[in-house]
Amino acid sequence: MNGLEQDQHLLKALSVFAGLPPSRLASEAGLAATTILRPFNGTATSRLSAPTIEKLKAQFPDFPGWGDFTSPSNLPADGAKRRITADGMVDVRQIDLRFGLGGVIMDSEIVEDQAETMSFPIAWLRMITTSPTDMLYWARGMGNSMEPAIGDGDVILIDRSQFDVGFGDLYWAISYGQIGMIKRLRPMPDGGVKILSDNPAVTPETAYDGELHVFGRVVAVVKRL
Repeated sequence: MNGLEQDQHLLKALSVFAGLPPSRLASEAGLAATTILRPFNGTATSRLSAPTIEKLKAQFPDFPGWGDFTSPSNLPADGAKRRITADGMVDVRQIDLRFGLGGVIMDSEIVEDQAETMSFPIAWLRMITTSPTDMLYWARGMGNSMEPAIGDGDVILIDRSQFDVGFGDLYWAISYGQIGMIKRLRPMPDGGVKILSDNPAVTPETAYDGELHVFGRVVAVVKRL
């Protein structure tokens, strides 16, 4: 059984264990539906990513299939998988999800082996986050709904090890209604999550059960002055 077949076998077994269809598995774990549907249906061209495995494990920790699963998520630490160069630089992969700061349809998903990389100083990254570099990705902002904090074309650093939105008003890379965006999130007393823009001209939205999928927290923005 190759890696893609193993991923498909794992997801089918997890679906039976949880009593949920693949789309609900994705929703419960805070993942985009296509992230689970493609490997579940045997149409994926790359294996489940490290953050995807971690989110599924966190949501379904009692699933017995984890023990027999050869996971691609067991990535080496800094300096191995993400090699640090002699001048202290490390490659960080791009999330090509067409994140729109005002809403852009997501027409692609993460493809680990084909992702573009950008080099960042490891010392600078460590001032921002202690997360493993294999959990860090970058994207580019689009639109003006998060200005002045995040502008069109700004480089956004996303930590995919963080997906608990319990702390209000932090910046998150999310999918809402199959629209990719970067917004501030604020948990509400009724169980909903308010989706906020920094641009006061953009009306807030409120997401409820299954409507909001979190990809990771925005931990840094790199912009031109």
